[in-house]
Amino acid sequence: MTILSLANDDFHRVFLSFRGDQLRYSFVSHLLDAFERHGILCFVDKDELRGKTMTNLFVRIKESKIALVIFSSRYAESSWCMDELVKMKKRADKGKLQVIPIFYKVRARDVRGQTGEFGETFWALARTSRGDQIMEWKEALECISNKMGLSLGDKSSEADFIKEIVKEVKRVVAEIGCQATENHQCINFLPN
Repeated sequence: MTILSLANDDFHRVFLSFRGDQLRYSFVSHLLDAFERHGILCFVDKDELRGKTMTNLFVRIKESKIALVIFSSRYAESSWCMDELVKMKKRADKGKLQVIPIFYKVRARDVRGQTGEFGETFWALARTSRGDQIMEWKEALECISNKMGLSLGDKSSEADFIKEIVKEVKRVVAEIGCQATENHQCINFLPN
């Protein structure tokens, strides 16, 4: 059985978490274009009306089966990004969300240990935050950055990297589709 597209189904919607003012009009715009060409539904916070609360984003995370976290040098300067990350970790811990970390010109170990340029932005935010909140953020950073992900270095091709991301998302969508079928028949949710 082959289903080429499930446009009305949130089953394979991908939630994208990234530092907006750093990546929205560059890397992320190209990634979204590639997702669209491959029939991958993606939620980005620009789709929400400005002025709404984090609750709306949390609902979108809950509706998604896959989340991409694009860690960049400025990701951790945003309490919104960090709170999204905590929510994603909780859903992943329950087996309800597959999280794929994307390391965009940052090292996984810097994210995990809050060191380097990534750490500088994290600790700047932490100085203005509560202790329990900081602990949740640290746990989420350590957990998510320990997952198998994809990394882009400073001197790498973004075009090739986006192809890798699309391939990985399609693989995870297919894997989730296989798990969801009661009769163990694989369903292909994306066009080839």
